[in-house]
Amino acid sequence: MHLFKYHGRELFAEDIAVTELTEKYGTPLYIYSYNTLLRHFQAYTDAFKDYPHIICFALKANPNIAILRLFAKNGGGADIVSGGELYKALKAGIPPKKIVYAGVGKTKEEIRFALRSKILMFNVESEDELREINRIAGVMRLKAPIALRINPDIDPETHPYIATGLKRHKFGIPIEDGLEYYRVASRLKNIKVIGIHKHIGSQITKVSPFVDALRRILFLMDKLSTEGLNIQYLDIGGGLGISYRDEEPPVPEDLARNLIPLLKGRRLALIVEPGRSIVGNAGILVTKTLYLKKGEEKEFVIVDAGMNDLIRPSLYGAYHQLLPVVRKKRNTTLCDVVGPVCESSDFLAKERELKRVKQGEYLAVMGAGAYGFSMSSNYNSRPRAAEVMVRGREHFLIRERETYRDLIRSERIQGFLK
Repeated sequence: MHLFKYHGRELFAEDIAVTELTEKYGTPLYIYSYNTLLRHFQAYTDAFKDYPHIICFALKANPNIAILRLFAKNGGGADIVSGGELYKALKAGIPPKKIVYAGVGKTKEEIRFALRSKILMFNVESEDELREINRIAGVMRLKAPIALRINPDIDPETHPYIATGLKRHKFGIPIEDGLEYYRVASRLKNIKVIGIHKHIGSQITKVSPFVDALRRILFLMDKLSTEGLNIQYLDIGGGLGISYRDEEPPVPEDLARNLIPLLKGRRLALIVEPGRSIVGNAGILVTKTLYLKKGEEKEFVIVDAGMNDLIRPSLYGAYHQLLPVVRKKRNTTLCDVVGPVCESSDFLAKERELKRVKQGEYLAVMGAGAYGFSMSSNYNSRPRAAEVMVRGREHFLIRERETYRDLIRSERIQGFLK
């Protein structure tokens, strides 16, 4: 559930008309609902309340520091995949001992930063990475806490670009090699094995892949136990989907009800890494209609938000519902909703039946809170959008709109060019 609803003809974000926000902040504009974010986060804490756990929000879904601070204040941790995400998590007040670090390409500098910060653990994805962490930890005279990311070879039945748990994917260590990798890790003198990790993908709309993956991981854990390798932390990853169109994904309570019984009798702390399921439907992208253009077979609605603002439709063919910010009694038309970026792949919707819109009217792109701003860019030298958080009748600018000056702030013209 989210708090973007119509009051009469107008779309509201909690208790504020979206038009009020566009008049103040302009467009394109990302708007987040504080109470939706909090409700979705608490759904996880409530679901797993009877089992020792840490909810480590996946920063890649939405790394705005105000959103991270909201989760930190409510006991949340962080799932990170870069030094930049670690920096943001720490600045938001997330305790280092609630931070887990995944990703296949950690650099030396990032590993050192994480070790200095005393994070909970690295989720290690290859033997080369394991040995590099061991080497760096030795130089720093530290022991690096690690889990191995195990690839359980489970099909999550999602888009192939966001599936991560099959043998053909770059992530993790094949489950059949897991025991040997743990043996290697246990012999490295600057490594402390404390966990096991798996993550099978994103936008998963069934519980069964989570259950199947966990069963395979627990079987490996039992093998580890016979060799004296006792795991303290079980990181089950994230990936629970949301409803973009007509999906009916499980909720955190469904996940907990199916997974926790499998852990009976085990002395473990559980780590859960939700991202999209917390922030996805807690945010929208509002865009203004610039022009209307008639084609031979359909119309084009040209708006001021492009693929640089929200790349999911162009990258994945992802569907986002488009709603008028102010509803009008009009006929529908078949149209493409396209942005101003100089690419044929720049669209928010294709072949979509929509109520006719007029120049200057606003559309809301729903379900844009996850992988929206976090994947945005300055392509075509377009300044990135502003971000606003709404709480009841209050609204707060949580990221200023970039300016043209911001586009060249880090660039330099060398003397020989002057």
